[in-house]
Amino acid sequence: MKKTLLFILLITFAHGVAQNHMVADLKIQGNNKLKTSFIKSLASIKGGSILDSTIIEQDIKRLKRLPSVAHAYYQVFLSDDGAYNVFYGIEENFTLIPSLNIYTTDNDEFAYRVGLAEFNALGRNIAVGGFYQKDVFNSYALNFRAPYLFSKRFGLAFNLQSLTTLEPVFFNNTSANYRYNNKSVEISGLYEFNFSNKLEIGLNSFEEDYQYQSGETSENVPLELNIPKWLIKGIYDYNMLDYFYQYISGFRSQFNFQFVTSNQDGVDDFYIGWNDFFIFKRVGEKGNWANRVRLGLASNNDTPFAPFSVDNNINIRGVGNTIDRGTGVIVVNTEYRHTLFEKDWFVLQGNAFIDAGSWRNPGGELSDFSRSENMKLYPGIGLRFFHKKIYNAVFRIDYGYGISKNATQGLVFGIGQYF
Repeated sequence: MKKTLLFILLITFAHGVAQNHMVADLKIQGNNKLKTSFIKSLASIKGGSILDSTIIEQDIKRLKRLPSVAHAYYQVFLSDDGAYNVFYGIEENFTLIPSLNIYTTDNDEFAYRVGLAEFNALGRNIAVGGFYQKDVFNSYALNFRAPYLFSKRFGLAFNLQSLTTLEPVFFNNTSANYRYNNKSVEISGLYEFNFSNKLEIGLNSFEEDYQYQSGETSENVPLELNIPKWLIKGIYDYNMLDYFYQYISGFRSQFNFQFVTSNQDGVDDFYIGWNDFFIFKRVGEKGNWANRVRLGLASNNDTPFAPFSVDNNINIRGVGNTIDRGTGVIVVNTEYRHTLFEKDWFVLQGNAFIDAGSWRNPGGELSDFSRSENMKLYPGIGLRFFHKKIYNAVFRIDYGYGISKNATQGLVFGIGQYF
């Protein structure tokens, strides 16, 4: 009886092994600048592993998220020895990309940012770039980001920045304009737990400098302020998005937390945290419904230098360049994108959107979110011009028209989708 049972178990086990088809080799085709060795280092399918369509499809989704990949697909063929050859097909993006952002409102405000970045340096998905910004004053930044520098899971990022803007400071129902400069050096470690979950932890040394320019003054608000600070940040990214050229589907949640401290007397420690939720859904063959919700809170200090701003290029299209500040934020951006024309590499897309948000006043209460004067509601329309084989080659034009209290309207230009 025992021998019979053992024989049955052996037969069952052998049958199970026979059903597990093996991979003879993984082959990469279609890539040019992107290194074959780099693609294979990211792939979970290897020669000698079990053929699993779920793992292959996950590999393809991972590849389509790379800036250097416009599209990816796979094929499976039976080899002479009874195993299977897996082919990953790559359609590459052009990755040396100029950038341009222009912001205007009906108040004749004008600002722009121009930059250049390579998103596939050395054929290993390393991003190197920088920008110059003119927003009354001059600013610049240099960036380096290599998410797979050391392994499939561990990478590094480095940023150097000097950002100078004319910032409104609000106090006692009035305001003043300050020249704000932030010089910073930041280094971050990047770790990928698995396909969907990533963590970034960074250390930033920076100096904030405020210089009074014009407007009202108060003995409680300094005309000059210079503070060296340290910042520790963490970003947790849960990403289940799937890409098909200009279309996106799925869910993503990105949580940011920062803790700021200073050795200078009289400067309180400060925290800020926010979470962006993204939901994308395909609508028919040519439609895409896109949504972003941002929820954020910071240390509720009664200060004119509150961290969350109301701004054209960040959250509310048409509202103006940094028209208000708060210590808490709730923003909802929703838009319907529809492909109007598509031929070869070119896509013309139209969109209709609603941007809405509210802020907590510095030192205020959570009830501030429900105050009409803190609410912004801006519907609008826009156009998108795509090049399907150049990374992030989306030129956008949006016009937002405010229908909330003290509303404005204006055009917002830029490279890349708004979110």
